[in-house]
Amino acid sequence: MKTKFFPISLLILFSVLCFSFTRQADKPTLYIIGDSTVKNGTGMGSDSLWGWGSFMNTHFDTLKINVQNHAIGGRSSRTFLTDGRWDKILSTLKKGDYVIMQFGHNDGGPLDDTSRARGTIPGMGNDSTEIFNPIRKVKETVYSYGWYMRKYVNETKAKGATAIICSPVPRNTFETDGTIKKDKYAAWAKDIATETGAYFIPLNDLVIKNYQKAGANAVKNYFPTDHTHTNREGAKLNAKIVVQGVKQLPSSCKLKNYIKK
Repeated sequence: MKTKFFPISLLILFSVLCFSFTRQADKPTLYIIGDSTVKNGTGMGSDSLWGWGSFMNTHFDTLKINVQNHAIGGRSSRTFLTDGRWDKILSTLKKGDYVIMQFGHNDGGPLDDTSRARGTIPGMGNDSTEIFNPIRKVKETVYSYGWYMRKYVNETKAKGATAIICSPVPRNTFETDGTIKKDKYAAWAKDIATETGAYFIPLNDLVIKNYQKAGANAVKNYFPTDHTHTNREGAKLNAKIVVQGVKQLPSSCKLKNYIKK
């Protein structure tokens, strides 16, 4: 009996594992890409700083959808690409998946400085310039913010996946009248979404509205070290607002079906 039971038990275990793997592979994946406001450092809350992407999995039914936060601190729409991070996502991106993207905070830097070399040409144009990248030690063609964002959207759609652009979360930059100025990259992000047919979450506007309602004194508690990076509570708030933005997308965006009830 024992000699017969052992192989049968192995067969059952193998069948269960195969079924579990198939279920996992069949599930759609939500990929999140962006900068430190989406995933700070290692994503483990180093120095009490967090990005909103680190809390997105708490809002979705992960039995039905995988949530992967591939954002990383310090990257712009350009360097997330030149680092090879986007190509890695493309290698597994499939029909039915989703990509939420938020860039802009680091795109305004120099194109070829010796410390970062991460800037992009401002705006949505198709212009480009040749530089020598002192970090990577190679010649590089640098394009506009719009060019890189269009690339992410178009390549996402080419895979049969759904592209969702978020305008950048605002910094803690209250004016004396109690308002926060809208980021210029927010306007460009919206224009790119309109041009490419991507879904759009006006995250900059939504968070500004929330911050202004709370007031400068309350909001400063979310920013322990600077005016850009939030702590855990600030990131959780921004994640909640992103999910609210997903809920407000047209019914044709099926990502909302995976939000926890």
